[in-house]
Amino acid sequence: MTKSDGRKLDHATGEHLRIMAVRRVVEDGETPSAVMDSMGLCRTSIYPWLREYQKNGLDGLRSTQSQGPAPKLSERQRQAVRRWIVGKDPRQYGLDFGLWTRRIVGRLIRERFGVSLCDATVGTLLAQLDITPQKPLRRAYERDPLAVQAWVSQTHPKLRLRAKRLGARIFFLDEAGFSSEPNLGRTWSAKGQTPVVATTGQRQKVNAISAVNARGAFWSTVYTGSLNALRFVGFLKAFIQGRGKVFLVVDGHPSHRAVCVRDYVRSLCGRLELHFLPPYAPDLNPDEFVWQHAKTNGVSKKPLRRNESLRERVERDLDEIKKNKTLVQSFFHAQCVVYAIN
Repeated sequence: MTKSDGRKLDHATGEHLRIMAVRRVVEDGETPSAVMDSMGLCRTSIYPWLREYQKNGLDGLRSTQSQGPAPKLSERQRQAVRRWIVGKDPRQYGLDFGLWTRRIVGRLIRERFGVSLCDATVGTLLAQLDITPQKPLRRAYERDPLAVQAWVSQTHPKLRLRAKRLGARIFFLDEAGFSSEPNLGRTWSAKGQTPVVATTGQRQKVNAISAVNARGAFWSTVYTGSLNALRFVGFLKAFIQGRGKVFLVVDGHPSHRAVCVRDYVRSLCGRLELHFLPPYAPDLNPDEFVWQHAKTNGVSKKPLRRNESLRERVERDLDEIKKNKTLVQSFFHAQCVVYAIN
């Protein structure tokens, strides 16, 4: 039978065994070999314990944690590294790259503190500073943070109160394009052998427009060609049919602001109102999650089969979303900080 390796024991268990073994030898008079054999441990391991006991008593047998090498950066320098990274990107320090890497962080540390750290050590430092690798969100330079904050804290809450008072429903509308050649997700294959996924070679493109409500209501239609004001009016006619008073939140697309659109909305005598999101703020539109869901779970994961129509596929996917009220509501839960379910 193979003897147990004491190095695999945790610190507390190892400490207990060392003290017990030494006491059995020193206090009970047992032989070292008999003690270690009864414990199933290597016979020679006890002799360093006995020497340590003679030198420092039982305290010499207690577990201690290795301090490791002295850190190359002081706590003040470590916190400076954290301030460099959080809320900033490398371009603010004269670099031409917009994403942080361990190599870039190591370069800044070397330039500013004169300390060289390998990539692994930089990674450990970042983890100790609660900095983790994350996929960043895109934000346009033209975005106005004050306008976004005003929408979140003032405009939308007032819109909700007014909708409740007038018995109106708030919908968010957006458009998106679909292609039969999307970027495929990842799959598994033997190392060095790139897998092949059979799909159609015909290039198909369609567009879709949809509107979502926090209570799970969903409307959509699929079309080809570009979106213009007259086509948008036609979509509004189909959307408003059979509905009561609606507040429709849209982005600043030119077709949404066209004169003929304003005239059509005015002709409905208050049944429909258009409200505009701040410029360059797609993250404020829950309908964006419709397209994210449809594209992630659509042709990118289930490529078109032979002779299959992209339009029919997209229509089926959108119909499945319409049937799933809980899914539609989850698009608003994803932005629970901004939009509460009313």
